[in-house]
Amino acid sequence: MQADWQTEVDAAAVADVACRLIGIAARDAIAERGRFRLVLAGGSTPMATYQRLAASDQNWKRWILYYGDERCVPPDDPQRNSRAVIATGLAEKVGKHFPIPAELGAKTAATEYRARIKPAMPFDMVLLGMGEDGHTASLFPGHDWPDKTVFAVKNSPKPPAERVTLGVKALQNCRSMLILVTGEHKARAVQQWRAGADLPVARVGDIGQALVVVERKCLELAADQSGSCAVPLE
Repeated sequence: MQADWQTEVDAAAVADVACRLIGIAARDAIAERGRFRLVLAGGSTPMATYQRLAASDQNWKRWILYYGDERCVPPDDPQRNSRAVIATGLAEKVGKHFPIPAELGAKTAATEYRARIKPAMPFDMVLLGMGEDGHTASLFPGHDWPDKTVFAVKNSPKPPAERVTLGVKALQNCRSMLILVTGEHKARAVQQWRAGADLPVARVGDIGQALVVVERKCLELAADQSGSCAVPLE
C-alpha cells in the first residue's frame, strides 16, 4: 500500500499545511485517548513547522514529544535534533519532551530509548523528512538495519558517523505519518521514489496511513527527470 501525495506551492505552504494537520491529529488523539504522542523529525525542513506549532494554540499539557533519530553529540551541540527543536520554542510548550540521550553513546542510548518508546506505541503521528539520497531518520541507502525498534548507527555516510534511530517497524507503528519534502535538490530522490526505487524513505513511508506533502517545484523537477508524473500538480 502506498502513501498519498499532496503538493503545495512552496516550502512555507508545506509548513503551513503540516502545522494544520498536526494540530488536527493532536485534537483527535486527545479527544479519543487523552494525549498526543508525536515523533519528531530532524533536519532543516520541519523547523518551520515547529515554529508555527509553537506559535499556535494547542492543548499542550497533553502533548508528548519523541524523536525519530539523533546524532551522538553533546546535548548543546548545534547538530542535535533536540537542540534545534528546543530553539524553535516547541519543546518548552509541551507536557512531556523525551529527547534521545545520544550523549551516552549510540548503543546505550538506543537501549534506553527502546524502553522509553515501548509503551508509547502506536504513536499518534510520526513526522519524517527526506534527504537528497532518499534517507529518512538515520536510515541510509545501502545499509543493513537490525530488526529492532531503536538501534545504534555506527557508520552514517553523513557526519557524525554515530547516531541512534528508530527502525522501520517502529516508525510505521503509528496512526498517521506525515512526510515533508522541500528543496529542489531532492527532486532526484523524489523521482526515484515515485519510480519504485528501494529508498529508505520508500520502505518506511509507503504505507496506507502516510501522507507526503511536497513542494511543487521539487515535484515538477522530478517529473522533468522522469518524463511524467503521477501526482497532479494543480
